[in-house]
Amino acid sequence: MNGPGRSNLAAVALVGGCAALAWGAGLALPPYAASLLLLIGVNALLAASLNLVNGVAGQFCLGHAGFMAVGAYTAAWLGAGPLAGLFAAGGLPLQAGMACTAGAAALSAGAAGWLVGLPSLRLKGDYLAIVTLGFGEIIRVALLNSDALGGARGFIGIPLAGGPAWTFGLLAAFCLFCVRLGGTAQGRALLAVREDEIAAESLGIPATRLKVGAFTASAAAAGVAGALFAHQEGFISPDSFGFMKSMEIVVMVVLGGMGSLSGSLLAAALLTLLPEALRPLKQLTGVDLRMVLYSLALILLMLFRPGGLMGRGELWDPRGRRGP
Repeated sequence: MNGPGRSNLAAVALVGGCAALAWGAGLALPPYAASLLLLIGVNALLAASLNLVNGVAGQFCLGHAGFMAVGAYTAAWLGAGPLAGLFAAGGLPLQAGMACTAGAAALSAGAAGWLVGLPSLRLKGDYLAIVTLGFGEIIRVALLNSDALGGARGFIGIPLAGGPAWTFGLLAAFCLFCVRLGGTAQGRALLAVREDEIAAESLGIPATRLKVGAFTASAAAAGVAGALFAHQEGFISPDSFGFMKSMEIVVMVVLGGMGSLSGSLLAAALLTLLPEALRPLKQLTGVDLRMVLYSLALILLMLFRPGGLMGRGELWDPRGRRGP
C-alpha cells in the first residue's frame, strides 16, 4: 500500500477508535463528566469544520457561531414542534427524529453558508473576515428580535436527545470526510488556493467555486454541531452564539495548527477542559482566576508553539510537516 493509502488507513483507525472510546466513556461516566465529554465533541466538530475554511482553504471566517445558531434553532423548532411526537415516543422514532433535525440543521446552515459565501468569498483577507463577522451579528440580532423563536428569553422545551453515539459518530464521519478530501483533486486544489490563489487560478483552478464549496460544507457541519448542542442542553439563547463563541472556535483552530485536523480536535478538547480544571482554584483563593490563567496558558502555548500544537502535521502522519 502506498504512503497516502497507509496514512488514510491510519486516520480511519485513529478517528474511529477515538470515537468508539468516547462513546463507551460517555455511557460509563457520571452525568457531569458525560455532559462535559459531549461538549468536547460539539466543540471538536465546530473546530474541525472551521479548520476546513481557515486552515485548508486559507480563508478567514469570524462568524462561525452564526451557522451554529442557524442549525441549533432549526433543530430546536423542529424538535419542539413538527417532530415533537417522534421524540416523545422514544426508541426508533426518537432516533428518526434526531436524524431529521440533524439533517435539517445541516441543510439550513449549509444553505446559509452558500448564500453568504457566494458573494463574499470573492473578497480576501480582512474584508472577508468583516463580512463573516457581520453575518454572525445579523443572525444573533435577528434571533434576539424573533418572538416566534423565543427572542431574548431563549428557546425552551427542546427535547433532550443525541448522546455520545450521535455526537462522536457525526464527528468521526466529518473527520473522515476531511481526511478523504485531502487525497482528492479538489482537496489538493484547495491547498493550492491556500498557498497562492493567483497562481492557482492561472493554472485553471476555479478558486471561487472551491472556496464556496468548502465554506458550504463547513457551515453545514457547524449547523449539525448546533443541533447536537441544542438537543444536549434543552435550552438555547442568542447569547450562546455571539462573537465570543466565534472567537473561541477560531482560537481552537489557531492553537491546534492551521490546516491540522487532529490539532483542531486536540485544541478543542484542551480549551473545553482547561476552564473546568481550573475551577477548584476559586475555592482555594476566593478569587476566580480561571480566565486569567486560561489566557496565560494560551499566550505561553503560542509563544513556544507559534505554529500551533501540531503545525500542519497530523497524528496519523508522523512524516507530515509539524511546523515550529
